[in-house]
Formats: sequence, structure tokens, C-alpha cells
Amino acid sequence: MTLAKPIDVPAQATRLDAIEGRYDRWLIGAVLSLVVVGIVMVTSASLGLADVMGVGEFYFVQRHLFALALGGTLAWVAMNLELKTVERYQGLALLACFAALLLVFIPGFGVRVNGARRWLNFVVLNFQAVEAVKLLLIIWTASYLARRKDEIAAHWPSLIKPLGIVGLLVLLLLAQPDFGSSALLLAIVGGMIFLGGAPLGKLMLLGAPVVVLFVGIAVLEPYRLARITSFREPFEDPFGGGYQLVQALIAIGRGGFDGVGLGASVQKLQAFPEVHTDFIFSVLAEELGFLGVCAVLALYAVLLWRAFSVGLRCMALRRQFAGLVAFGIGLSIGIQATVSIGVNLGLLPTKGLTLPLISSGGSSVMMTCAMLGVLLRVSYELDRSERQVQRARGELRGIDEPGDTVLPAALVAAQAVAARAKPAPMAAARGTARIEPVIGGPR
Repeated sequence: MTLAKPIDVPAQATRLDAIEGRYDRWLIGAVLSLVVVGIVMVTSASLGLADVMGVGEFYFVQRHLFALALGGTLAWVAMNLELKTVERYQGLALLACFAALLLVFIPGFGVRVNGARRWLNFVVLNFQAVEAVKLLLIIWTASYLARRKDEIAAHWPSLIKPLGIVGLLVLLLLAQPDFGSSALLLAIVGGMIFLGGAPLGKLMLLGAPVVVLFVGIAVLEPYRLARITSFREPFEDPFGGGYQLVQALIAIGRGGFDGVGLGASVQKLQAFPEVHTDFIFSVLAEELGFLGVCAVLALYAVLLWRAFSVGLRCMALRRQFAGLVAFGIGLSIGIQATVSIGVNLGLLPTKGLTLPLISSGGSSVMMTCAMLGVLLRVSYELDRSERQVQRARGELRGIDEPGDTVLPAALVAAQAVAARAKPAPMAAARGTARIEPVIGGPR
């Protein structure tokens, strides 16, 4: 019988370190497809508005392409940055959240647009601070939940702390004011805490007062109450508070099954406000019809499927930080897309949230690209870890069995060490026969 050659641990480690990962192809395909759809729809939707404003017909699409170029650069940086480095600076990420939301109130840094202080002046563009806060808060929350994963379910203080942090950020947002982004941040963090292991009952108990508070804020502010009223009955004031929603519903209705044709929208020529940003979905539905809407929804479904699939696989490999980051990014894009489409369909009051990767927008486009760059990095490191585990198991057993379940790399390493450290059975004394115990034999 030939004995197996002992595992050369240093050589194996070198081979494992040399293994590279692969980015998720489904995720890349969905993202690039949505980017192309966005460029086409921004070009089409902004023609009427550009004519009314007296700027060049490609003014808005040029700005959109510029934001995509900056966002692509941020995505490339994120795709090449190790997650352990990102996690190391999670404390600075949280400080940056508060700094960004405070800077908007400082004259010279903050820019007031339509009565709201939400933008930072970067000379070449105005940057909406909350767009960066979304990603930074996801990173901090993921790190906190990964470090306190055993305490979240059992101890109230560990559960309340991230909710208290996001509560302080929400107060700064409401002071700007930005009601829509406040609700979005709460939903993202709440979803991450639940996926991180917090009991649903405790979250509902903590969330009930928050819902009551937000309802009170919405009702007490006259302009928010007007939005709710116009959302419920937009055709009662079709040229006033309900104008945007009425135009959006007419556009969606005209689209029918297969649309009126790309570029043939009539409603965009009415130049109702935000047609190329918050209400771009209505132009898409008019020009591409029900079929085009289903195709776009399918692309978002693929993106979210891959985000949560990557997150679940990371959690299975005990990569909690990476998994929770994937969950947070999936929640952010999914909730924002749902709200934006719901507003266009008249299912939700106007929130001022853009359709990710499709709507025109500077800071929103840039930070969505950055988020997706981080998500692609998560998929890369996940694939690398899975392939390292498979290689380690193959070298340990001498084969790679296709049907094997992938085990955590730490467990594989422990098995290898245990196999080498296991003492050999004690040999019987020379000339003495080994006595084997016989169960139920003669005494």
C-alpha cells in the first residue's frame, strides 16, 4: 500500500494565494444593460426640457455621461480595493457621514436649491451629500453587525446602537429637509439589522414609534400634506399639485403593450418638471410599452438576485462583513427603484428619488456606480475564497469531487493540521500478539 504524500502547507498556501477571483458576470451584464437603457432614455426624455430651457439638445445627456464617467472611475477603484481595507476604516466612514451632512449647512460649502440645503459645492458639480452617506453608512453598519453578530439578538443596547446612529443622521436630513432619503436610510439599516440576525419582533417594537413620528412629520408640513393629497386624487388638480403625476399616468397609459416607439413620446414635450430624473420611468413606459417595462424590471430583478445571492454565499462562508455589505447595497438599489417606480405609477407620494442607473443625475449616478463597484468586489473575493476552498479540499483528499459541498476555508485548514498532527497508533510489543476485544464473545 502506497502512503499518501504529506501536504506541504507552505507550498499549498502559496498556491492558494495565487488564485484569483472572478467578477459576477450576471451582475456585470445587468448593470451594463441598465446603463445603456439609461443613456438612451435620458437622451430621449430630456429633448423637450432642453428646448424649453434654451440649452443644447444634448445638454442633459452630456451631463449624464460625465457623471457616468466619474462613477465608472469610482467603481473601478472599488473593484480593486480589498474589503479588509474598507472594513479597517469603517470608523472614518461613519464620521464622514456626519461631516457630509453637516457641511451642507456651512456657507460656501452648502448650496441651497429650491429652498433645500442638500448639496455640496465642488465647483464642477453640485454633489448631494446623502448619496455618499448611503454607501458609507452601509459599510459602517455591516462592520458593526459583523463584530456584534452574537449580541444583536440577545442584548437591547447592541440592537439600539445602529438605530440610534441612523436616527441622528435622519435628524440632520430632516433639517435640510430631505424626507425621502431619511425614510430610505431607515429602511436600509433596518433591513440590514434584520438580515444580520435581529429578531423581527424587536425590530417591529422599535420601528412602530418611528413610523408614527414620520406620519406626524408628513401631516404637519403643509407641502408634504399637499403631496399626499395630490397623490390620492391627482386629477382633482391636474394643472396644480397633481400635474406631474397626471402627465406621468397619461404617458404610461399611451404606451400600451409595445409602446409608441423610441423617441416618439408626446408627454415629454409637455416638459413637466423632473421628466428626465424622477419621472423618467413614465417616458420609458410610453415609448417602450409594457414589454419594455417588463424588460427593465427583469434587469433589476437579475441585479437584486445576484446581490442577495452573493450575500448569502458570503454568509455561508462566514464572511459576515462582505455578506452584509452585499445585502445593504441590494436593499438600497431595490428600495429606491421600487419607490421611484411606485411614484410614477401613482402608488406612492412623490419622494424625489431617482431610478438607479436610468435617471439623469450627477451624485446619484456616481454613487450608484460606486456601490456596484463595491458589490462587484464582494463577488470577486467570494469567488476567490470558494476556489481556494475547493483547491484546498482537492489537495487534502487528492481529488476534486464535483458534488462536494464547499466548506469554510478555516475548517479545511483545521482538518489539514489535525491530519498531520494526529499521533500514530501505539505499536504492540514485539513478540506479543495484539488482543482485539470481541463484543458478545466467549469469556
